[in-house]
Parts: sequence; structure tokens; C-alpha cells
Amino acid sequence: MIIGIAGGTGSGKTTVVKKIMGRLNDAPVTVIPQDNYYKDNSDLPMEERHKQNFDHPDSIEFSLLAAHIDKLKSGQGIQMPMYSYLTCTRAEETVPVTPMKVIIVEGILVLSQRELRQRMDLKIYVDCDDDDRLIRCIHRDILERGRDVKSVLERYEKTVKPMHIQFVEPSKRYADVIITQGGNNEAAVDMISAAIGMKLS
Repeated sequence: MIIGIAGGTGSGKTTVVKKIMGRLNDAPVTVIPQDNYYKDNSDLPMEERHKQNFDHPDSIEFSLLAAHIDKLKSGQGIQMPMYSYLTCTRAEETVPVTPMKVIIVEGILVLSQRELRQRMDLKIYVDCDDDDRLIRCIHRDILERGRDVKSVLERYEKTVKPMHIQFVEPSKRYADVIITQGGNNEAAVDMISAAIGMKLS
């Protein structure tokens, strides 16, 4: 069972995934984050790396992500890439991922790509108020990615918001389930967790 979970930056996708995993306890579920598949920018100077548009589909190696989903679905393990937001490069190390009965593919653009949607059995979109998303972006990028408030707001205005309008928000129409209130919608999380549990049993 392949589950796609999309939504805007800071919408609560990761929170939803963590809550689903918590409710499923030790069920055979694995999570594949879209962010691990950002293209390597090690050939660029550091200043140019931070100027890259990380919210555009061209920044992600979707062909590799699709190939990895196919391998997992066929029962083969993969070596998932690792990506650093601090250096904006892929690490030399990879993460071994073994096939599981349920695979959750999570990221802002996973429903925008037809090649990924065709592989999904359940498509979920996490919806959230724009102001709430911006607040979460500021907290996350400062604490986890070493950026200051000015750079976060500039990025939000120049790339995050325009790309959300152009690519992320329109992908909502492909969702089978839309979770409102971000990761705080416990009823929706319960419903999805129960559906996955039934599929596993």
C-alpha cells in the first residue's frame, strides 16, 4: 500500500505522519521523505546553493524517487539518499530501507507529480492556514536550518508562496482525503490510521 501525503510548507505533514506511525505502533510501515531526493548542489558556491528554489519541482529528483518506490513495492531494498539543508548537498552516506507492507511518501510536491500519483493507493493533502504555515516555517528554518528571520521571510515571499500557489495548492484536487487544521485534526488521523490498520490486517 503506497500512501502519498502532501501539503504546503509548514502545513503539518510531518506531524500527521508521526501521529499515524504512533497509532500503528510496530506495524510494517516505512516513510520516504521527498526532501531526501533534492538534487545535489555541491558544484555551486555556498551562496548560490542557498539561493536555489527548493519549492520548485525541478529541484527534486522525482525519477529516482519513483524508481525507489517501484523497487520497494517489488520487495527489493533501496539505499535512500540523505540531504543536508545546512550545506544544500547530498551526503555520501545513504540510508538502507527495507520493503514494508505500507510505504508513506511525504513531501510538498508528491501529489503534483503524475508519475508518483499513479503509484499511490491513497492520496492525502494536509491543509492549513497560510499564517500558521509561515509561523512554523520561521521557527523551523531558524532552529533547524540555521537561517535568520530576514532570509526566511525573503524566501517565503520569493519562492515558498509563489510555488505553493503554482504547484502545491493545485495538487489538492488529486487528493482522496483532505486533512484540515494541519496536524491537529485528530479525527482525520484516527480515520486514516484505522484504514491503514484494516489494510494491514
